[in-house]
Amino acid sequence: MTAASDRLELSRLIHRFGFGPKPGEYAQLLAGGIAQARTKVLARRADPGLNALVTPPFPDMGQAPTDPTASNAYWTQVYDQSQTIGVWWMDRMVLADYPFIERMTWFWHGHWATSVSKVQFARAMKIQNDTLRTHALGNFKDMSRAMVQDCALIYWLDGQQNVAYSPNENLGREFMELFTLGVGNYTQNDVHQAALGFTGYNVNLTAGTSSFEGKQHDNKPVSVLGKRRVFDAVTLSDFIVSRPENAKFIARRLWFRFISSTVEPPASLAKVFESRDIALLVNTIVHSSAMRLPQYSLAKSPVEWFVAVCRALRVTPSKLMATGDLDWQLSSMGQFPFNPPSVGGWPYDQAWLTAAAVPYRMNLATSLVKAGHLEPLTSVPKSRMVEAAADWLGVAKWSTRTARALSEAVTDPARLALLAINAPEYLVTA
Repeated sequence: MTAASDRLELSRLIHRFGFGPKPGEYAQLLAGGIAQARTKVLARRADPGLNALVTPPFPDMGQAPTDPTASNAYWTQVYDQSQTIGVWWMDRMVLADYPFIERMTWFWHGHWATSVSKVQFARAMKIQNDTLRTHALGNFKDMSRAMVQDCALIYWLDGQQNVAYSPNENLGREFMELFTLGVGNYTQNDVHQAALGFTGYNVNLTAGTSSFEGKQHDNKPVSVLGKRRVFDAVTLSDFIVSRPENAKFIARRLWFRFISSTVEPPASLAKVFESRDIALLVNTIVHSSAMRLPQYSLAKSPVEWFVAVCRALRVTPSKLMATGDLDWQLSSMGQFPFNPPSVGGWPYDQAWLTAAAVPYRMNLATSLVKAGHLEPLTSVPKSRMVEAAADWLGVAKWSTRTARALSEAVTDPARLALLAINAPEYLVTA
């Protein structure tokens, strides 16, 4: 018999560091033990699940035409691509056999939050997405270097307007407050001086590229966080990331998103991140005793819930419904990839458990169950169906109330599935 603590730890592992199990995966991992499960869930290897995935073309659209008819067609295509790229990414999340990299890319997308609603061009967002995926488990110093030169992020934070004769402080402020140091670890003067260090970058938004223009850069010494020297974006990024506050801030952010949004991490976690090795930090969190403690629950966001259900039901998002309809459904719940509401990213944890989201989630859940495969339920006797649903969905344990509701639906597997994917134990990784 599998220990309850093993079921809980595996449920957290597979939902928080992946996107939930595919059919049969949870039971298989339980049978192999937690140590082996960690190795499998955290694997970084060629992913056969993605072999059939076709990446849509996101070409350089070039300058918008002036002819009204051609201009309308141009901007319609731009908008369609902004929806298509979100569904494409969810397809990756669903189809991956080893979704750990996608999960970490999703985390960093929320950290370096950039929205296609302003950037507009999917190509720029796709290039940023590839950058985040490349560095998702690498060294944070390298990631930060890449991001301060990223076209989409620069444009999102008005960095292309930041020139020596008229500095714009948006990128400098958000870089320190939201990306590297956190509130209280810099002054307004640091913001102003950092803005001067970040001057000189232009963007080609349709191509998704950036370029450094020396004539627009302030090449005089500036004083940032007590250090006076001539900075450019890369050297400034390196300096700020080297600060001890950065290790504390990033360690706290990962703990916050993967363990608890209410309990502070142990002080030792920042020390683990002294080398800025993201994989080492994540591995330390995964092996933390907190993974087995019942009080550390986290609610799924709408995209996380949707992707997990798609994996369980073997539904590919792009084949479920029209792209625009899926965008509307998830956006009505508050979240769609590549479109965070602000540079601060999306809400988190309990903020997603609102009454307003319930009718939209139920509508989407109904479509998913109708399109999905229910063999994990229909292939077992009715007497085992409730237990089988927990293993199928990667739920550690149903509450007495949920188990009773599910047991009353065993004669209707579709209804049981609908109840299960909307149950509190599935909406929250307990």
